[in-house]
Amino acid sequence: MDQILQTIISSINEIIGSGVKAIPSLIAGIIIVFSSRFFAQFFAQVAAQVGSKTIKSHSLQLLLAKASYILVLGVGFLLAAVVVFPGLRLGDIIATLGLSSVAIGFAFQDIFKNFLAGVLLLIQEPFSIQDQIIVGEYEGTVESINIRTTSIRTYQGERVLLPNSTVFTNAVQVRTAFDCRRTDLGVGVDYNTDLPKVKNLLLTTIKDIEGVLNQPEPEIDLVSFGDSSIDLVVRYWTSPSQAIVRRIQTQSIIAIKQAFDQAQILIPYPIRTVYHYNQEQFDDHYPNHHKQLSKN
Repeated sequence: MDQILQTIISSINEIIGSGVKAIPSLIAGIIIVFSSRFFAQFFAQVAAQVGSKTIKSHSLQLLLAKASYILVLGVGFLLAAVVVFPGLRLGDIIATLGLSSVAIGFAFQDIFKNFLAGVLLLIQEPFSIQDQIIVGEYEGTVESINIRTTSIRTYQGERVLLPNSTVFTNAVQVRTAFDCRRTDLGVGVDYNTDLPKVKNLLLTTIKDIEGVLNQPEPEIDLVSFGDSSIDLVVRYWTSPSQAIVRRIQTQSIIAIKQAFDQAQILIPYPIRTVYHYNQEQFDDHYPNHHKQLSKN
């Protein structure tokens, strides 16, 4: 019995001794982890400054900064693991990562998928920071492309975080991809209106609005015979920013209405014509009507 107690006590003493010996290594590992985060931020800033001077693409500048941050942080974690566990070798780490890669892949597949999609978005650069895009039901200005998400600011002042994999695999409409953007503004006129006169008036009016580009030139198209009007479409080009597009569209509607009022051109209301008739005289809706016609 005494031998068993002595064995237990010696084992506890060995565990306590090992724990006491490991405290300096543990403290050093914690210090290395926190220091590596600081150094990662420092090298990311340095990489961003170097990239801004040597790389024109803003997206590639972000990629360089993020890659530097992750690389330094990863080296710091490996160094901390070696300090805390002195017997740990690089081969053991590689073997452990190889054995656990499948489990890690299943557990963090969404994270890895979004990370790789973010890297591809930064490399391929289908859109840039401050571009205005539409992804699904979300529309706004791109603020940043992070490791996991793409952040956009909607026109209502809300922030939307979209998974990078969603942005990468879905259709993205980039509204500011080019220097100009076309707006199609519909308007209807009365059937008694002189159409060539209306077309020339609309063309003159839209060209006089500040912000409407001369090249490409505005166009006026007659598109259809509506129920109560002849429908036209005014097509003009502006700068692609959504704020400018909305402002010029408002000015265009005001200017067109004023020009029509001065020229006495009517924008008709919806009209419905109702015919009244004597149902006893025109009784073709009765079932017996066809029988009487067949007898005669």
